[in-house]
Amino acid sequence: MTRLVVIVAPGSRGDVQPCIALGHGLAAEGDRVRVLASERFRALATGYGLDFAPLSVDPGEILGSDGGREWTEGGRNPATFLRGLRGALAPVLERLLDDVHKGADGADLVLAPTLGFLGAHLGASLGVPNVELHYQPSVPTRAFAHPLLPWAAGLGPCGRRLSHHAVDVVAWQLLRPEVDRWRSRSLGLPPAGWRGPRRTETPVLCGFSDAVVPRPEDWPSRVHVTGYWFLETPAGWRPDPRLRDFLASGPPPVYVGFGSMRPSEAERTFAAVRTALRRVGLRGLLGTDTGFDDDEDLLTVQDVPHGWLFPRTVAVVHHGGAGTTAAALRAGVPALVCPVFSDQPYWGDRVARLGAGPRPLPLREITADALTARLLELSGNLLFRRGAQYVAARLREEDGVARACEVLRKVR
Repeated sequence: MTRLVVIVAPGSRGDVQPCIALGHGLAAEGDRVRVLASERFRALATGYGLDFAPLSVDPGEILGSDGGREWTEGGRNPATFLRGLRGALAPVLERLLDDVHKGADGADLVLAPTLGFLGAHLGASLGVPNVELHYQPSVPTRAFAHPLLPWAAGLGPCGRRLSHHAVDVVAWQLLRPEVDRWRSRSLGLPPAGWRGPRRTETPVLCGFSDAVVPRPEDWPSRVHVTGYWFLETPAGWRPDPRLRDFLASGPPPVYVGFGSMRPSEAERTFAAVRTALRRVGLRGLLGTDTGFDDDEDLLTVQDVPHGWLFPRTVAVVHHGGAGTTAAALRAGVPALVCPVFSDQPYWGDRVARLGAGPRPLPLREITADALTARLLELSGNLLFRRGAQYVAARLREEDGVARACEVLRKVR
C-alpha cells in the first residue's frame, strides 16, 4: 500500500532542498510525498515529481521583518536568538500552524524539523508516526554542547548534555502559548503543557555526515546519522552563457555568497569583497542581486546549483548554512565561513577544525582589510585544500538519502 509521507519544510532553501532530496528518494521507492514549504519552492518540489502544499509564511518575509532583523543580528547570544525567534514568528505563527495542519491532511507519516515539535503534534492528531529531521547536532549528548550554546563546552559532560535540554525547553516555552491554542482549536488535542510533547521514542534523522560531526557514543539507537541529503543537479539544467563563458575565460574564481543572510549594509559589504579579491589577484563570482557592474574578473550570479558550481571554483566564501557548508565540503574546495546567527558559527568552527578552511570571519566584521587577510590565508595554505579534499572523499562514499529511506521503510 502506498504511503503518503508529508515533509514539513518551513525554512529557507537550505532547509527545503534537503527535504526535496529526501522526498525524491522516497518517491522513487513507491511512496507518495507531499512537501509543505513556501510558495517560492513549488516549482522546485514539483520538478522532482513531488506533491506540494504551500505555507503562506515566506522565510524572506520573516527575515525582512523588524523581528527577523533582531533575530539575525543577535550573533552568538542564545538569549537574543531565542527572543528573536519568538519575535520573528509571533506575527505569522498562527497562519503557519493552520497551513501545516491543512497540508498534512491524510498523512501516513510526518517528517518535520524540531520547530515547535510540529511533527509530534500532527502525529498525535492524525494517529500516525512522526520522525524528527535534524540539520544540526541537537540531540542531548555529553560529547559536545548544543550549537547555540558553545560556551557550555567548558561545563563538563553533564553541562554539555544539559545545554541541549535547555535549548529545547526555552524554545518550547517561547512557542507554547500559540502551539497549545492550535492543539486545542485545530487538532482536537489537550495542551501539551510546560514539558511539551513526549519525544523519547521518536525516531530522529540527522541529515549530516559523521565525517563532519562524529556520532556520539551516548546517542540512542533511535537517532540515525545518515549523511547529507544532497539534491543532484537536474540532468537538463544548463548554466547561463554569461557564467559558462566567464568560467572558461580564466582560472577558477572564488565564489562569495551569503544565501538568505542579506548583509545589513549589502553594498558596503560587497564593495569590500570586490576590493579584497582585486588585492589578492583572484577572480570572483558574487552571489547577490545587489547592483554591481560585471567586469572581466568579477561576475554576479543568482540561483546556480551549488553542486554544479562549487567544484568549478578555487574556494568558497559563505554564511555557514548547513546546506551550503555541506556543498562546499563535498566539492573538496576550501571555504571561509562568515556566519551571522543560529548554527552558522558552529558550522564555521567545524570547517576550521576539519582543516578545510581558516577560522570564521563574522559577516558583520567584513572589511576589505580583514577579508584580504583571510583570502590570502585561504588561497595560500595548501593544507586547507588537502583538508577539504579529504572530507570530500568521505562524503562521496556516502548516500545519505538511501540510508534515510532505509530507516523510514521501517517506521510504521
